[in-house]
Amino acid sequence: MQSRPPADSRRAARRHLFARHALVAQRRMERLPSNVHALLWSTTAGLLFVVLNSLMRGLSLALDPFETQFLRYLMGFAVMLPLMLRSGLAAYRPKNISGQFVRGGVHTIGLVLWFIALPHITIADVTAIGFTGPIFIMLGAVLVFKEPMRWERWLAAGIGIAGVLIVVAPKLTGGGGIYNLVMLASSPVFAASFLITKALTRYERPEVIVAWQSISVTALSLPLALWHWQMPGPGQWVLFLLCGLLGSTAHYCLTRSYAAADISATQSVKFLELVWATLIGWLWFADQPSRSTLIGGLVISASTLWIARREARGPR
Repeated sequence: MQSRPPADSRRAARRHLFARHALVAQRRMERLPSNVHALLWSTTAGLLFVVLNSLMRGLSLALDPFETQFLRYLMGFAVMLPLMLRSGLAAYRPKNISGQFVRGGVHTIGLVLWFIALPHITIADVTAIGFTGPIFIMLGAVLVFKEPMRWERWLAAGIGIAGVLIVVAPKLTGGGGIYNLVMLASSPVFAASFLITKALTRYERPEVIVAWQSISVTALSLPLALWHWQMPGPGQWVLFLLCGLLGSTAHYCLTRSYAAADISATQSVKFLELVWATLIGWLWFADQPSRSTLIGGLVISASTLWIARREARGPR
């Protein structure tokens, strides 16, 4: 009867097998077209943003919205600081610091509008209005960067919007009044911020852009935060730290997607955020998805898979 190998040998064998599988997966990923890489980065960012927004809405109901905005980006900077110190602060020196602060200023204006409206309207309204962003981004990509807007991208965006309307139209209450318009006003501002990010990726590394976004937004949000400052509790500090980690990671993924392909090519997968939001509500809060949610989710998923296949083939 053969004796079993020692536990250390078994663990070493498992680590070796895992490393081999990881290497194979990495090589397969490297062979994918750049547009597919961009779609995968953008999809990951969307999932992280959905989790982040769920946490942020709860915090903004307990604390002043502007304080919530400030602490979220302060914690984002705190999360990145160890990485910056390990690599050396010189590695994070931007080539165009004014461009970083312009981007941070535009993003701060969008955040102010977003946080003003967030506590006063329903999640359904937030979701519906947020999906106007890709349209502004796609229009800006055509006007500013002269990106080729192939018919597939417009069609995927249109089908995605149709799927969103299927889901949210029965749930919209309209009770938010003026706050719905304030939330809507944030969409073109955020679109401008993301277009500036796309421009910055031409000569800045993604981690530099994300780090300086946290620095600039934190600095510009501080005066508003001090206006109605309230000391967060221990549990809220933990949630803010988690928000900082989620936000920095999500913006890094989004910046990587913009660096990998045309910004217009990544916008169709934003509609998958509605699918992520439905799944999170079902798993975390036992919210049963309605029939309209399931139908709309299928439409959005089909649109995203279709445009991903088209982008993988490239233009005809």
